[in-house]
Amino acid sequence: MDFYKISTWILGGALLSGSAFCQEESFAALPSLPEPQAAVPTFTALNFDVSAFPAGTFQQDASGSPAVGQHSGIAAAPADSEHHGLIMRSIKRGLEDQKGLYEAPFKPSNFKWDLPVLAGTALFLIEDRHIENNLPGGHYQLYQDTSNIAIGGLSATLAGVWLYGIKTEHHHARETGFLELETLADTFLIYTPMQFIAGRQRPGEGNGHGDFFKHRAINTSFPGGHAMFSWAMATVVAHEYSQKWVQVLSYTAAFAVTASRFLARDHWASDMWVGTALGIGIGTWVYHAHCDPSLSESCEHDTHFIF
Repeated sequence: MDFYKISTWILGGALLSGSAFCQEESFAALPSLPEPQAAVPTFTALNFDVSAFPAGTFQQDASGSPAVGQHSGIAAAPADSEHHGLIMRSIKRGLEDQKGLYEAPFKPSNFKWDLPVLAGTALFLIEDRHIENNLPGGHYQLYQDTSNIAIGGLSATLAGVWLYGIKTEHHHARETGFLELETLADTFLIYTPMQFIAGRQRPGEGNGHGDFFKHRAINTSFPGGHAMFSWAMATVVAHEYSQKWVQVLSYTAAFAVTASRFLARDHWASDMWVGTALGIGIGTWVYHAHCDPSLSESCEHDTHFIF
């Protein structure tokens, strides 16, 4: 009986080995069986080690889970759903921001800021031509280059802060980057219709009076776009970081952009005044609407004020 068992094992091993090396050969081509006295070879089936498999392998099979290649179709649905949900949340948040920003100037708590802005706008509109005629001449290209370098440096620095926050999971830097991006988006959505509606001529265009409603485009004079975007970015940084040197650098960059664009005679004085006021107001509103109080000392979730 023992001899029968040994013979059966040997025959099974030979069949398995032959199939592994050459499945197309017939069973008649198999070699002769070894003598019973020969040592019984060690078979893989006899040394099967369950511990060599990754943890949970057999639990997945036992529970009826699909194979690895079949998981992709199932996992795609939650990923697509999450992506779609993120887009919808972003759109909804953007619309809420626009509603809040357009309503802010009409709130009684903001009247103390509305009056100086409106008074300054009226004064500059009256004096625009007089101020323009008394500006120093020449060096226009230098002024434009200075403006481009200042706004480019500010933008690149903020982009670097955002990437650093994402890469290192630095929450404060990451929030700064996200709020900057959101501020720029909100600024663009306010800047674009104002440009299109105002349609103001730049200095040197038309009769030189800076007439409104002459263009049907967004690359016009009122309000000053460079001033608007640079002051919006600088305001978020100044609120996020209370260090004086950070605030001085941010506001200096925004001022350099505004002054150089004005000296290059790309805008009237009233354009830059309104652009600066709107940039500061939008940056402040977005910051206080979405900042994390645990990251910034100045964070207050109160959007009833602008400045």
